[in-house]
Amino acid sequence: MKPDVSFEYSAFRSESDFTKILDTATKLEVFKPTYHSVTFGAGGSTKQGTEETVTRLRQAGFNSIPHLSWGASQASEIFAAVETYRNQGVREMVVLRGDVPAGSDSKANLPSGEKLVELLRSQYAPAELHLRVGCYPEVHPDAASAAADLDSLKAKVNAGADECVTQYFYNVDAFTNFANQYVQKGITVPLVPGVMPITNFQRIVRFSDKCGAEVPRWLRWRLDELKDDAESLRSFGVDVVSALCDQLIQFGVPELHFYTLNRSLATRRILKNLGF
Repeated sequence: MKPDVSFEYSAFRSESDFTKILDTATKLEVFKPTYHSVTFGAGGSTKQGTEETVTRLRQAGFNSIPHLSWGASQASEIFAAVETYRNQGVREMVVLRGDVPAGSDSKANLPSGEKLVELLRSQYAPAELHLRVGCYPEVHPDAASAAADLDSLKAKVNAGADECVTQYFYNVDAFTNFANQYVQKGITVPLVPGVMPITNFQRIVRFSDKCGAEVPRWLRWRLDELKDDAESLRSFGVDVVSALCDQLIQFGVPELHFYTLNRSLATRRILKNLGF
């Protein structure tokens, strides 16, 4: 039995951006995703764009949902944003601590993801709002330790999170080890792996170094060898990620969540390789 799939996009900043997102969502809708999510941007930098992207995708008939994070917002602004979405029929969202707002150089005063989940649960029951939170199979870059990172995740679930979606990874053992620890910790909500297609060497190395996702040495060397041959790199990337997803399916994951980078081709090729 195939798992569900879902897709993520960055908020649009221009009409040409939105045209690309709409084209991507249209081509991926054939796979009957559970949702199309839209990111919030560092420090809430795309707050308005996120709302507009979600709204326009929903108007086009897609189950589009927002990411929501603190940024520089107060509780009243958070609730106002949620009500705006609920008035459009949104009943689910991805809740993240988020990054430091522009102009700030410290994360010390940024409330945790747990606190944001607690805030939302003070107003909305699970039947009213389904909350997904993020987690890191290879440990969050800001975590004091792997154990502390798992404790933080358990706190978010105890606060009322309904589902956990991971950062992407290219080492399936990192995910399976994390999933086993997840169960041992007593976390029972669904655990969904995040999947990042490989289409560009420099981009994947830059993203991975920033977010703490390991690009295995063998993979980094092979991508470096192919970096000047775009089509060969894309084909190789599709094969690598297809194999990764196949292992995840065999492991029994409930869903695959694709970070599309607002493009559809690699994700479509991966899903077709997997028999979707």
